[in-house]
Amino acid sequence: MSYEILLFGELVWNFPLLALLIGMLFLYVYLLRRYTTIKLYSKKPVLFLLSICLLYGITGSPLSAFSHLSFSLHMLQMSILYFILPPLILAGIPAAFVEAILRNRNIKWVEKLFLPATFTLILFAFLFLIYHLPVAMDLFSHYPFLQNGLFIFLFFLSFQLWWPVLSPVPEQRLYKERKKRYLFLSGILFMPACTIFIVQALIDGAQHPFLNQLSAQLCLSPEATSLNILPPAFNSKYDQVVAGSLMLGIHKMGMVLSNRLVRHTEGEKYD
Repeated sequence: MSYEILLFGELVWNFPLLALLIGMLFLYVYLLRRYTTIKLYSKKPVLFLLSICLLYGITGSPLSAFSHLSFSLHMLQMSILYFILPPLILAGIPAAFVEAILRNRNIKWVEKLFLPATFTLILFAFLFLIYHLPVAMDLFSHYPFLQNGLFIFLFFLSFQLWWPVLSPVPEQRLYKERKKRYLFLSGILFMPACTIFIVQALIDGAQHPFLNQLSAQLCLSPEATSLNILPPAFNSKYDQVVAGSLMLGIHKMGMVLSNRLVRHTEGEKYD
């Protein structure tokens, strides 16, 4: 019964987000035809479509509800959201889009929203660490609007985080030694947030706080808090170790993915 609620319950399908993302796809196609000669079946449009589908899958579909069932699933969602999606989206944006914004006086102010690269990296890593502290996760489980606000802000910062590595405009990227130092620094700064689960598991395992939040949202009885969906290993010490390891691994995958995306989309600047 709980499984059916997660798959087909109205509360776990985000239809406003779906409408917004479809609108973004139509806008993307319009801008693509206006400013470039890139075909819809080329690499950049395909990457952008893939990233939009992935974004809805992990934030607006029942898969998002499943992420509340354990630490590892929740960290998998966050890792994909911040370490995989931004590189895919940036790789799907033609340089002509960005240059058109910079030429337009009415929307040129967007450029002022960008913070210095190193400062963005430190700010993101700090907020990411704060979020994963047990006291913070417990607070967010009681105040979902704070959690959603931080999610959105971190998602915004994640694009600035990956911009120096995979900017649509090649002139705005870091290269060679500067790029290596930047990626190395990101790995060091994210290490505390990733290892906090492993340390906590070794000391004293904790129950995933968002599990109770999901149970209340779906109006389940207290006896159904485990939802009887996942194997017993979930929401255990092993689950927290897996969560920390997933974040470390997916962050590394994001760095490798960004390097490959740069090489494979380099020739599609305007054509």
